[in-house]
Amino acid sequence: MSDPVQPAETPDSPPVALIIGAVAVTLLLASLGQTIVSAALPVIVGQLGGLEHLTWVVIAYLLSSTVVAPIYGKLGDLFGRKIVLQVAIVIFLAGAVLSAMATNMNFLIIARAVQGLGGGGLIVVAMTVVADIIPPRQRGKVQGLFGAVFGVSTVIGPLLGGFIVEHFSWQWIFLINLPLGILALAVIAIALKPRGVRVKHSIDYWGFVLLSGGLTAFVLATSLGGNTWGWFSPQIIGLLVFAIGTLAGFVWTEPRAAEPVLPLSLFKINTFALTSVISFFVGMAMFGSITFLPMYLQLAKGVSPMDSALQLVPMMVGMIGTSMLSGFFMTRTGRYKRLPQLSTLVLTIGCLLLATMQLDTPAWAIAIYMFLVGAGIGPVNSVSITATQNAVPRAVVGAATAGNTLFRQVGGSIGVSIFGAIFASGLAGQLSAILPEGADMGTGSFSTQSVASLPEPVQALVLEAFAYALHPVFFTAAGVAILAFGLSFFLEELPLATTLRKEPEAEIDAEEQASAALVGAPASVRG
Repeated sequence: MSDPVQPAETPDSPPVALIIGAVAVTLLLASLGQTIVSAALPVIVGQLGGLEHLTWVVIAYLLSSTVVAPIYGKLGDLFGRKIVLQVAIVIFLAGAVLSAMATNMNFLIIARAVQGLGGGGLIVVAMTVVADIIPPRQRGKVQGLFGAVFGVSTVIGPLLGGFIVEHFSWQWIFLINLPLGILALAVIAIALKPRGVRVKHSIDYWGFVLLSGGLTAFVLATSLGGNTWGWFSPQIIGLLVFAIGTLAGFVWTEPRAAEPVLPLSLFKINTFALTSVISFFVGMAMFGSITFLPMYLQLAKGVSPMDSALQLVPMMVGMIGTSMLSGFFMTRTGRYKRLPQLSTLVLTIGCLLLATMQLDTPAWAIAIYMFLVGAGIGPVNSVSITATQNAVPRAVVGAATAGNTLFRQVGGSIGVSIFGAIFASGLAGQLSAILPEGADMGTGSFSTQSVASLPEPVQALVLEAFAYALHPVFFTAAGVAILAFGLSFFLEELPLATTLRKEPEAEIDAEEQASAALVGAPASVRG
């Protein structure tokens, strides 16, 4: 077996390690933007008021970052990664500063939406930059490293947010982004070259509008359904109808666009279609587990919020370790199909074990279960991005990367909503048979304090009901994971290229280049 080809560097080109470092810092910015706020929310609400709008601080960022992901991917294909990534960082930092300046909850929600508009671009464009400088055969280990960055931020984010709130003011959870962002801007300005070829551009305005509108309505419906409004309320039904209508319009207009924002031809490529669906299911299982495990630890085990974040470390160790190992495996062997098969099987086993947890389940057993879940999640992200970027034409690699990311984020949003509805329904049924007549403990007020206010004999029964209500959640997550496991067997394995595909030097039309590349690709790539 020949040694992997190293990425070519010309004498005037910056070191690849410098570019990878800048991308890693950029991804850390985006991932911390999602996780650092959770620990500070109670303090923020205490100062700004607006408890009824609490969830919107999180939803605003999630919504805007999800909606703009495919748009950034296409803009990167059209105008080059450097300028688009710099714009995304500036928008993200502007949103962070505005969030720190918030004087009321409505202001903060708007500022978080602005921050998300930048954050969505950071993830997509940064991960696409790797496709421009590193051959697919070597790309796996880099994507594994980036997966580790996301894993670390999942634990460090809440811990750092709690530390900042405890020792400083909540505004610093946003202002801490400034030095990191300025550092990333400086390194990117030095490390990345602007696009060297001239490309004719035809902006798909209708595609942008329809896709953004449909995704906005869909994410809002899945985030608010069962919480703010009932699933069958006019508001949720209206959002879902609007989402279906606009997305159907998007599907109708894209084949007619000169340069579609998300080319539907990508779905004819086996690798893109299957890795996107697998990422969707794994995203459901991942976000569901991360959401409900802290609840179990805090309520059933009685640990503090800070300690519950620390006890998630085994999951992160599994996620980080297998993400990096899978990357090195792809680089060494040039193969990847077995990785999602093995990892989704491990994820299924981990979720099934979590579904057996009781009040007296020992901490070491829970740590093993969480490690297995993390180990099952880790390889999927790095494999999906690397395999997709290897399979699609270079002219649409940004759109394809964005599509993969979009499916994972939407899967997470739907997963949290579905699992939340399953948990709330199960817990309400359990509590109705346990609580004394006249006692009221809706799931919205279910907390350590509310449980502690009950008589001791009732406390044990309530906590046992809580543990039982979580079982269907993790069984459902296991069912979703087994679907991903089954789909992974249909994934076609293409040889990971050892050299980079160069952009044409002549003036070109990007969509024509993509179409030509698809026509000339092997049948397994064209689907």
